[in-house]
Amino acid sequence: MKRILLVVCTGFFVFNLTAQQLRTPSPSPGQTIKQDFGLSSIELSYSRPGIKGRKIFGDVRPYNVLWRTGANGATTLTFGDDVTIGGTLVKAGKYGLLTIPDKENWIVIITKQLDVTSPDAYKKENDVVRINVKPVALKEPVETFAMQFANVKPNSCDLQLAWENTLVSFPITTDVDTKVTAQINEVMNKDNRPYFNAAMYYLDNGKDLNQALAWFNKALEQSPNAFFIVYQKASCLAKLGRKEEAKATALQGIASAKAAKNDDYVALNEKLIASLK
Repeated sequence: MKRILLVVCTGFFVFNLTAQQLRTPSPSPGQTIKQDFGLSSIELSYSRPGIKGRKIFGDVRPYNVLWRTGANGATTLTFGDDVTIGGTLVKAGKYGLLTIPDKENWIVIITKQLDVTSPDAYKKENDVVRINVKPVALKEPVETFAMQFANVKPNSCDLQLAWENTLVSFPITTDVDTKVTAQINEVMNKDNRPYFNAAMYYLDNGKDLNQALAWFNKALEQSPNAFFIVYQKASCLAKLGRKEEAKATALQGIASAKAAKNDDYVALNEKLIASLK
């Protein structure tokens, strides 16, 4: 009798061990997106349920009911730097993302809570941001719930949510200029000054072009044969409306690029000269 019991118990253990090793695909697979943004990044973690032949909004996801904005666990956003959403400053850190879908208006919530998986767990006093967003109807259905960062620029991006025939999007911004300008002011007081990088930032962001030009000249003093600096100096002169100087500098850039056997910068300077006519 004891031997029979031992065999039965052993068989049960083997069955349990085998069952524990069985892995199947998640019906709502998780996804983590890390988007470089501003001077740091934003990380989004959520799970992606599918339509699977169902009616989603207004049925599976009832209107005017809090949603964790995904499946399985709570959806979270981690900001590497301070951002602004809906006019509210959100300090760097990790937050929960919740929504309240409706046919004509969605409420998007950024909360301090990181564990909200049901309406009962939600506490409004932990809201950091609460904004209204108008949904947009999509012509083609999105089978698997998806979120992405779109229209990414140095100081702004859009977080988009799409499922079934509905798209919801809201902007996120960050103050890049104040931070970069502070860095420029600091490093320019040191001996090894990054003239070229500072000049490029001013040129690309429409800041003081005369200051940018002065820095390009300083950069060329450090690296007289840098054909790429010559081209950017010509571009700066063109933006200042100093066409003749821009053309002369671009011709220098062509000579420097040819000496370096860089056809790309030869073409860029030629194109710049053509635009000055």
